[in-house]
Amino acid sequence: MSNLTQQHEIFTDVLVAGGGPAGVCCALAAARNGVRVVLCQDRPVLGGNASSEIRMHIVGANGIGGSERGAELETEAREGGIIEEIRLEAAMRNPQRSASMFDLILYEKCRAESNLTLMLNTAVTAIEKKEGEPATIAAAIAERCSTDDRFRIEAKIFVDCTGDGRLAAEAGAAFMEGREAQDEFGESLAPESADNKRLGSTLLIQAKKHKCEMAFVAPDWARNFSRDDLRLRLYANPGDEEPSHEYGWWWAEWGGELDTIKDNEEIRDELLAVALGIWDHIKNSGNGHGAENWALDWLGFVPGKRESRRFIGQHILTQSDVLKSRRFDDAIAYGGWSLDLHPPEGVDAPAVEPCEQHEVPWLYDIPLRCCVARDVGNLMFAGRNLSATHVAFSSTRVMATCAAVGQGVGTAAAEAVGREMAPSELSACEAAMRAIRQKLTCGDAFLLDEDFSSDNLASDARISASSELPGGEAINVVSRQTRSVHGERGAAPERREAGWHRWRSDPVDDLPAWLMLEWDGAREIRELALVFDTGLHRHLTLSQHDGYTATKMIWGQAQPETVRDYRIEARAANGEWRQLANVEGNYQRLRRHRFDDTETRFDALRIVMTATNGNSEARICGLRIAPVR
Repeated sequence: MSNLTQQHEIFTDVLVAGGGPAGVCCALAAARNGVRVVLCQDRPVLGGNASSEIRMHIVGANGIGGSERGAELETEAREGGIIEEIRLEAAMRNPQRSASMFDLILYEKCRAESNLTLMLNTAVTAIEKKEGEPATIAAAIAERCSTDDRFRIEAKIFVDCTGDGRLAAEAGAAFMEGREAQDEFGESLAPESADNKRLGSTLLIQAKKHKCEMAFVAPDWARNFSRDDLRLRLYANPGDEEPSHEYGWWWAEWGGELDTIKDNEEIRDELLAVALGIWDHIKNSGNGHGAENWALDWLGFVPGKRESRRFIGQHILTQSDVLKSRRFDDAIAYGGWSLDLHPPEGVDAPAVEPCEQHEVPWLYDIPLRCCVARDVGNLMFAGRNLSATHVAFSSTRVMATCAAVGQGVGTAAAEAVGREMAPSELSACEAAMRAIRQKLTCGDAFLLDEDFSSDNLASDARISASSELPGGEAINVVSRQTRSVHGERGAAPERREAGWHRWRSDPVDDLPAWLMLEWDGAREIRELALVFDTGLHRHLTLSQHDGYTATKMIWGQAQPETVRDYRIEARAANGEWRQLANVEGNYQRLRRHRFDDTETRFDALRIVMTATNGNSEARICGLRIAPVR
């Protein structure tokens, strides 16, 4: 250690390495479940591939293009939980679609948690092991070069959300790279023979339209592309009627034939040449791309990496698991993106389509065992480095799915700490898995087959409303789930339960509308959680892509289905009603209310909704009252 470097000792319950969507959601979930968390991020901002440094939009189970799934009140595939909270916050607070504002929102979310210590510009570079079997991690060593500081972080559980898996690799955890052969896991989409090729990386760009013509002179090291070279690649953004260049090209991909970790600097240099060569072709080839008045406004210098290491867990997710929607009792998240395979050669394969999207017919489970190392006792992982074959990974790798997995892993890590269990013991423990899955559904993380109404005092109440639509009865607020997934490409036929799964007031009666719960005798109530409708059938993500944003989303405002203004009232044993909470301007899906510990016994609760963010009816997808322990 250098004489300039100062070493610090940190003790925590959970160390999360990596600050992409998976790492942020993992750290937030663990902290919100009552354990101490340190989040180390080796970059100055959070967000990973979604940060201002790279600017890829967060996509997930609702797909896109020909693989899109989503129908109002039928197939609501967009992820809930923490990533939905973040998306709704960004849609409301970032109408200008600033990439840096998104960085700030993630930073604020982490700073707001008292149990979470955020360490930016701090990279995990080594680990200390404990003696014994199985191998376990005693501490991680992290370095922050900007301040000449070195940290020894001792934790009970270590979670690698770094994408490349630096922490897990330092711990000696087994991992896979490249593409497995067809016969290894019985995968028809795998190559006949195994190889070390993988999905490549991309540098995105942004251009801006001006009032006059803008020249572009390419550097002499830029690649040269002809129209024939790009014949299978899109010049303009999908969804735009006219050529538009405000967002770069996901298909400007390269590096899949190299080591995407060790060769990352070479890959970055070549991707700069690729991106500028494509822009030079668009600007100067004379092929009529409508770019005369467009000029580069931003150019990424951090490659958006798709694939590197995949660690081997207690289960390896396969093509069959995904396509058959195999049920896992230890599921902690779901996926639904297509099996999205790209040629490793990227733009060097002009005669090959830039991707082959194989439809995933239904939403599918991602089990906890895919996120627990098989050979390191206190190591977990979340994000694109989880335990999956190359083919299955091509679906799980997208950021909204990674975020949902992150919330699941963070919740599981907190449960393991609370029970003083090793992560490897959780999946086999029925009580632990039931607690993890219930905490996830309480946090609005949707799980196929999980019962939202379980362990819910609201289920014991007589539930009535000021009005209701047929199929949208008040009792639906304690149905088994809080969204509809019975439609096309939702849940598999044997795993679906038809219905809206929400109360809907009759719009003829206008607002205000109310929903009431009554019990025979007083109940002690400390917390009420409300799940509102936020239009989960639609896309919602920060994107620099004008056409995608305009045609697929409602951005810059609250979602119209969501209840905006409401109050909560309670009836005491003497028959008097009193107001417990009054909320104005709501735009979030999940709202939790804790009540004064000195006055928590009521025989009735009433939620009175006076305004929505646009719709003429009030909707509540779920209502949960946690029993006092």
